[in-house]
Amino acid sequence: MSQQFTGSSRYVLDEELAKIVNISMTLEMPLLLKGEPGTGKTMLAHAIANSLKMPLIILNVKSSMKLVDALYQYDTLTRLNDSRFGDSGRDVSVIENYIKMGKIGQAFTSDERSVLLIDEIDKADTDFQDDMLDVLDQMEFDIIEIDKTIQAKNRPVIIITSNAKKDLSDPFLGRCNFHHIAFPDPKMMKKIIHAHFPNIQRDLMENAIGTFYKLRDINDIEKKPATRELLNWIRALQADPDFKPKQLVKGEVPYPGILFKKSPDYSRAMTLSRRRLY
Repeated sequence: MSQQFTGSSRYVLDEELAKIVNISMTLEMPLLLKGEPGTGKTMLAHAIANSLKMPLIILNVKSSMKLVDALYQYDTLTRLNDSRFGDSGRDVSVIENYIKMGKIGQAFTSDERSVLLIDEIDKADTDFQDDMLDVLDQMEFDIIEIDKTIQAKNRPVIIITSNAKKDLSDPFLGRCNFHHIAFPDPKMMKKIIHAHFPNIQRDLMENAIGTFYKLRDINDIEKKPATRELLNWIRALQADPDFKPKQLVKGEVPYPGILFKKSPDYSRAMTLSRRRLY
C-alpha cells in the first residue's frame, strides 16, 4: 500500500477505521460509511484529502437528483442566448463549449488523484445508486450530446456516506467496502476533544463530557446531541467569561440550544436535567 492515511491533527482515527480506509484505497473500492449524524463521516473525507494532499470534490446528493447531473450538465440556455446575441466569443456550433462537468465528472477529469465524497447517498433512489456505481466501476461515462466518452484520468478515492434513513440495494452494498462509525465512547471522546482543544482545562473537559453523555441518555430524545454539538458547546463555554465548570456539577446546562435543535428535545432535556442528571 503506497499512501497510508493515519488520521490528522483534527481527526482522531481508531485502528479499525484506519484499516478499512487504507485497504479501500489499495483495492480502489468505494468505502461506504454509516452512522448517526455528527459521528464524523463527512469529516473523514476532509481529513483524508488534507492528510494525503489531494483535492476534495463533494457531491451532495439530493432526493430529486439525476445521475447525469452528477456527471455533466449541458447548458442549453446559455447556448440559446449566445445564438441570439452573439457577443460571448463562444462558437455556438461547438456544443462542447456548453458542457460543464458535474462533481463525478470533475473527479474523472482532474489531472491529479482526488477524494470524491458522495454525501448522503440514502437520499437518492435505487436507480441512481446502482447506475452511479456502474459509472464508478467502469471509470467512464458518455456525453451523448457530443458522442464522447469521458474516461477517468485518475481513479479517485471514493467515500460514500449514509445516515441509514432508508436501505441501500444489495447490488450497491456488494460493490462497496463498509464501515459503521459508532458513536464515540467517553475515552475516545476525550481524544477527540484534545485534538480540537489541546489546552482545555481538565475539569471543564471531564464535567462537560459527563453532562453530555447523561443528556444523551435521556429517554425519548429524537435528535441526540452529537460530537459536533459537544465541540460547539465546549467552544461556547470557553468563550463565556462568567462560566465556571462547577456549574455543570450543580446540574446547570448553559446554552442548551447548542446541544438540542428540536423544541421537544430541548424542553424535555431542560425539564429533566436537574432532576435526573445528578
